[in-house]
Amino acid sequence: MPVPSEFFKGACKRQLLRRHGIIIKIRKASILIVIVCESNLQTLPTCFLSTVECHLVELSTSVMELPLVYNPGYITPLPEGHRFPMRKFQQLYELLLADGIAHPEQFHTPKRPPQEWIELVHTHEYVQAYCEGTLEAKAQRRIGLPWSPALVNRTCTAVGGTILTAQLALSHGLACNTAGGTHHAFPSYGSGFCIFNDLAIAARVLQQLGLVRKILIVDLDVHQGDGTAFIFQNDSSVFTFSMHCEVNFPSTKQKSDLDVPLSAGMDDDAYLQTLAQYLPELLSNFQPDLVLYDAGVDPHVGDRLGKLALTDTGIFCREMQVLSTCVAGGYPVACVIGGGYADDLKGLVYRHSLLHRAANEIYSQYRL
Repeated sequence: MPVPSEFFKGACKRQLLRRHGIIIKIRKASILIVIVCESNLQTLPTCFLSTVECHLVELSTSVMELPLVYNPGYITPLPEGHRFPMRKFQQLYELLLADGIAHPEQFHTPKRPPQEWIELVHTHEYVQAYCEGTLEAKAQRRIGLPWSPALVNRTCTAVGGTILTAQLALSHGLACNTAGGTHHAFPSYGSGFCIFNDLAIAARVLQQLGLVRKILIVDLDVHQGDGTAFIFQNDSSVFTFSMHCEVNFPSTKQKSDLDVPLSAGMDDDAYLQTLAQYLPELLSNFQPDLVLYDAGVDPHVGDRLGKLALTDTGIFCREMQVLSTCVAGGYPVACVIGGGYADDLKGLVYRHSLLHRAANEIYSQYRL
């Protein structure tokens, strides 16, 4: 089928167009055509056929603002005094609106993904047991969050949010979730407040749908992305890069494709210089179709689980550095907020918002 000449207009702006059953992914110097038709769908497993269309992002050719992802279902009640800051997700959404960083029309609402997508990464037995509330007590304690039907829905919806964020990043060049980053979840068990590994699931879903081939996961949470590293340890199509505090959870580290352990107490300048030593060369060498960025703010000096010494300024500079490096190179970036733990919830939420503030600047600067 010939490509209409109108598709070539504005090719310097990354877009994903759906016309006449065709998805056109436009980059600066090339056009990748992916035909979504009956013959293509026949190559997918039967369990995906009924869900592909409803989960593909509906996009337009009009100029868009930075796509953001949020669902009120990101919040579910926890026992009073629980150390996981569940309220931060709603407060982040509210802060972005109150500070004029975003308006309601920028937010896309994710849906709970089909269980088959979650099982691209996690075992059927684990997914079934967690969703039905039949996990053994020891496995539940390892997760660190008390089970409830509401938490099951919250967990799955957050996974859907990262999948949607990744789809939006492919179409717009950059997109941000207001949750996500559950990188301690392994195929058959959860750990450290992480139940299902949203980064790994999003990677697998986009590969399964034929939207990407190579994915780079940049994990700058202060804790190593051990679950993600384990999941992709024998998969050359997904490169895992984790820059984390050496003397912090988890006590037993996995082997990422690139691990950069950091000394306790590292400050802004040393951190940013270290990041600059690795990220540009990594992008150039691997040349991913998509970057999944875990922007955990627990490297902050005020984080009670962190052990590094970054300031608010350092966190913001980190976000600008990561996003500008990726976007300038033509690599789409899907961002999740990752970890952050502090007694001062207001300060913590502001630190998470630095990702979206930086993304707004980059999105405008590069006219995505």
